[in-house]
Amino acid sequence: MRTNNTFGVQFITRTNKAKNGLLPVYARISVDCHRIEISLKQLVDPDNWNNAKGSAKGKSAEVRALNTFLEQVRSRLTECYQELLLKKKLVTAEAVKNLFCGVEEKEHSLMSLFDYHNQEMKNVLEWGTMKNYYTTKTYFQLYLKEVLHTSDIYLSQLSYKFIVGYQKFMKERKPLLPKKPCGQNTVMKHIERLRKVVNLAIKNEWLDRDPFMKFQPSFIRNDRQFLTADELAAIEARNYSIVRLQHAKDMFVFSCYTGLAYIDAYNLTPQNLSLGIDGGYWITTCRKKTDQPVRIPLLPKAMEIIEKYKTHPYVIAKGKLLPVYSNQKLNAYLKEIADLCGIVKPLTFHIARHTFATTVTLTNGVPIETVSKLLGHTSIKTTQIYAKVIEKKVSDDMRNLRDTLQNKQSKIDSNVRVS
Repeated sequence: MRTNNTFGVQFITRTNKAKNGLLPVYARISVDCHRIEISLKQLVDPDNWNNAKGSAKGKSAEVRALNTFLEQVRSRLTECYQELLLKKKLVTAEAVKNLFCGVEEKEHSLMSLFDYHNQEMKNVLEWGTMKNYYTTKTYFQLYLKEVLHTSDIYLSQLSYKFIVGYQKFMKERKPLLPKKPCGQNTVMKHIERLRKVVNLAIKNEWLDRDPFMKFQPSFIRNDRQFLTADELAAIEARNYSIVRLQHAKDMFVFSCYTGLAYIDAYNLTPQNLSLGIDGGYWITTCRKKTDQPVRIPLLPKAMEIIEKYKTHPYVIAKGKLLPVYSNQKLNAYLKEIADLCGIVKPLTFHIARHTFATTVTLTNGVPIETVSKLLGHTSIKTTQIYAKVIEKKVSDDMRNLRDTLQNKQSKIDSNVRVS
């Protein structure tokens, strides 16, 4: 039988574990350069051991019995190795040892894998991301219970059929939160998280094949929501006697003119403010999401908001650049602001970042390469998503082109008449 694995058995002794002058004998199993040892509970006189051959030397009955035992062990270990191959199980030195010793190797399950991932990543990923993994696990538990009528499955049971079945289940099932229906992109996000969890199992050698090999995710590209110039002006023009709404409005407008995501605006301190090469103030920070450095020259309206809160008690006490709320509270306040300003779009803080990319920069002729740099994108392809939705910019550019062509034609006509 041909195999890609390299397998070997070697018998060794340990001088550091000698007992009454006798050396314990071990079987060393090697699979693909990984080694593991098994104590054979046998002792041998060091004078009767051949290190080069890995066997006892001499003609006594005791020596012959030991060598016979060692050959039986070698034969049984080889059988264990061949058995793992025939059953198409993952072949490791530890797996051979466990089979030889009669230890049934516990196979990992899907739910235990989710638990392992969530435990390992809870101090690595942000809470908002971890919360999504908990939700994904809940949906898979429901799929197992309602469709497969079980509480868990082994990782070896994961397949293309399992993934497609889950996709169908999610599209037909009522969502956990009525206000958040599971559309195509939401379903794909859940499957995408499963894929990341499964990749962790593959890296840990708990799974020897990728069940996603034949699966192609299909996301629906949605236009990014952003405020028009009139909508942004309506928010800017209105002031509020309710302090929380005024703070929320100022933070939102600040992001509209800097392009900072919530967490990056939240983390700003006076240390992030410095003089740039143009003599004006710049924000220097690092994007939390991608760890990309960002340097943003401050536009006048953003600078006005910083100046406004420079002596605010909360800002001074917390060492912040702006008075900040939690993202959840901020989005709730922005919905109130949208209602008061007659804006029907679902206003969230992240729309400010989209507004900076579209209405404030690209629409006003800032090159897409510059916008990409200001947003801290790792690829300009990400920025191009914004450029595709600006019909006004397209209209303006085409109008300028028409004017240019008409002017050229007028000059040609004028020259013809003169001649």
